[in-house]
Amino acid sequence: MAAGLASLTPQQREIAMLAAQGLTNKQIGQRLFLSPRTVANHLYQLFPKLGVASRAALRDALSTPGTLESNDSIQAPS
Repeated sequence: MAAGLASLTPQQREIAMLAAQGLTNKQIGQRLFLSPRTVANHLYQLFPKLGVASRAALRDALSTPGTLESNDSIQAPS
């Protein structure tokens, strides 16, 4: 999983973190000034990189201790 996170672009990592927190594509798009369809496309691209098939699996994968060791500075915008 950690290798998967390293393969993501900074924007994909941010979108993954927001999606894992339960935000919808529309909400993520509003925060990042992207269309909901662009958010969906990023999620479609990053799911296989992380070996997940759903938002629930994404949430579980990102909440696993040690998953963000090299990326612990990533935080959702407030």
